[in-house]
Amino acid sequence: MPRTVSPSPRRFALTAAAAIGAFALTTLSASATATPAQIATSKTNGVAYLKTLQAADGSYAGPGLSNEWAFSAFAAAGTAAVDVTPGGDASKNARTVYRDLLATSAWPSASPVVTDYERATLNAYAAGIDPARVSASRNLIADIYGYWQTAEPGYFGPSANFNGTVFAALALNGAKTQSGQVRVAQKLREATITRIRANQHNDGGWNFSKAEGNATELAKTSDIDMTGAAMAALCVSGVPNTDTDIVQAKAFLKSKLVANSGAFNAMFGVNTNSNGWAVSGLNACGINPQTGDFLTSMGKTPMDFLIAQQFNPGGGFKYLPSDTSPSAYASIDGLRAVAGAGFTAAPPMPATTGAPQWVGQGTFTSGTTAKLALTVDDGAGNLKVCSVSLAPTASTTTLGAVLDAAVAGATPSGCVTSVTPSSGTGSVTSLNGKANSGSNTWKVSIDGSSFTTAARGTTVGVGDTIAVRWGV
Repeated sequence: MPRTVSPSPRRFALTAAAAIGAFALTTLSASATATPAQIATSKTNGVAYLKTLQAADGSYAGPGLSNEWAFSAFAAAGTAAVDVTPGGDASKNARTVYRDLLATSAWPSASPVVTDYERATLNAYAAGIDPARVSASRNLIADIYGYWQTAEPGYFGPSANFNGTVFAALALNGAKTQSGQVRVAQKLREATITRIRANQHNDGGWNFSKAEGNATELAKTSDIDMTGAAMAALCVSGVPNTDTDIVQAKAFLKSKLVANSGAFNAMFGVNTNSNGWAVSGLNACGINPQTGDFLTSMGKTPMDFLIAQQFNPGGGFKYLPSDTSPSAYASIDGLRAVAGAGFTAAPPMPATTGAPQWVGQGTFTSGTTAKLALTVDDGAGNLKVCSVSLAPTASTTTLGAVLDAAVAGATPSGCVTSVTPSSGTGSVTSLNGKANSGSNTWKVSIDGSSFTTAARGTTVGVGDTIAVRWGV
């Protein structure tokens, strides 16, 4: 699968060579319903294997193929990225090296796609890097906002590559603020939920490409991996696991279970990555992958299959049951699922003395161009989403300055076309030609906070996610 289509580690795993020298090639035995002891052993050994993937310079990510998804698995298993060091060299800890990479102007490439920023958001969050505050110039949330499709609201990136929208939902809703708050506007969440629902196939699952409005595509057999990702995207966006679409997705996965192993019969045959994505989808929706619909007639579960795929004590997971060596991507997907996570996890407290749980840019840097994520909801169903660039001259800026910058130019364009008043610090009385009317006025929320009167003088900090709406 081309890089422009998917952030999927499984799709890249097919081309990745796995080193085997340090790994014992015997697998853990698995009985029906993996025990807490088995899961704990799997996590311990899995973390040990992923640590061997760290380069001598401390990196897990770089140009092209990379292992940065390891951060999501580390966090799920209770290991802080800042505690992962090559040879004990704390100056090259995985979090610092990854943050430095994301902050460079050359990252991700000369021709970036939305999934680059979604992948980075999910893994930066897991590593304890505030994705909206990577540096004075790097705001991954704003980067994703820049791919909003104004002609097809609710999609991020070309709608043909539907997975870009699924991973936008996973990233924007899963990567919460440092205090645990969903930072994006509810109307944005609803728009994306609508698109994900519209792409659900007749069999209850999803695929990587767009199916909305296409009877032929909707009738095609769904993909195990993407079904796990899409149901997770819905659940992290606030959809309950009792929702009809989640129930149908669960039924699709159940129909693909292999009774004697707990594997899912995926498009590419039974494999660790597909099981990992499916289990992560179930985890994200609060559905136990070891009971009820996912305990087969022969007493096997998807967790049994995953644990049976892991080498002991080496800790790596093989991709196919017939493989004789571990795969980096299978090991990441397998560990994250066994550890009980969806597609990211909150960063654990570090064991390294003095290391904070979170790192992030604290203020704007004068003269450095920054990006901010902005939504404008006119209360009549016309949601605007954009990334706004500006170069503050102080440690903070104002809502008025952000709106003015959006008028001058935003990505995508047309997010803000006019603001009244055009100067000063007073309340915004009209935006995009819509004026306050009685109790219906323009209000603002920062990083998911309660809406208050939108004033030009409202303080805006580096990395703030701004939602402006008209209403009561």
